[in-house]
Amino acid sequence: MYIIGEKINGMFKKVNQAIKEKNSNFIKELVQQQLEAGADALDVNVGPESTNPLEDMKWLISTIKEVTNVPLAIDTTKPEIMEEGLKLAGEGSFINSTYADDEKLEIYIPLAKKYNAKLIALTISQTGVPQDTSGKMELVSNIIQKCLECEYNIENLYIDPVILPINVSQQNAIAVLEVIQQIKLISNPPPKTLLGLSNISQGTKYRSLIDRTYVTLALAFGLDSAILNPLDSELMNSIITAELLLGKQLYCESFLDAYRKKIELKN
Repeated sequence: MYIIGEKINGMFKKVNQAIKEKNSNFIKELVQQQLEAGADALDVNVGPESTNPLEDMKWLISTIKEVTNVPLAIDTTKPEIMEEGLKLAGEGSFINSTYADDEKLEIYIPLAKKYNAKLIALTISQTGVPQDTSGKMELVSNIIQKCLECEYNIENLYIDPVILPINVSQQNAIAVLEVIQQIKLISNPPPKTLLGLSNISQGTKYRSLIDRTYVTLALAFGLDSAILNPLDSELMNSIITAELLLGKQLYCESFLDAYRKKIELKN
């Protein structure tokens, strides 16, 4: 599974403080920790408390680029900040993210094409987050149709069916799994699927347990990618083991160590 590390986010207190103080050493260490734990890409979000989000985003990306060239997911709701972030991040990075409304897609699809970026599209519209499978799939169809109209490569499209906290909507968790499965059948080639995994456990007592159990289910339904906490070793072990049992990794007695050896070689 393609893993996007979630930790460089100004919503976390220590990251927020590092951004305010321009503490590049803290950010660089957090980058290395996530990559060593198995992240393939890194989400970059300055957080809601930033008083100068454009300059903070530019500083974060420049700081990260000093230690790695992995793809970055530029996480902002402002198109002007997104474009500046993509300029610095380089080709192959991610737009995180767009809603499924036409007016949003008409902004972000051309931006993705211009910078050869991957596009994360959420099954959210002006009316909110659909709770059932059919409502989500209707938005999925609209996203794909707009991409085809704009001649955007569907293989670079990542659709997030939007998981809600389990203590808010249990039915939504089931619908998301069904959508992940159905997306594989909607086009050829199909878009990829992605989850902001930690949303499902938000506000609950057993966050790590819920996250790792749900991602195992999602992998069995065909999940391709997730934005998650790679520093949660039990979560990462569950992902590695699930992929082993699904035939995506070769078995050996030390399969966890073997997987991590691959990470070391990759980095």
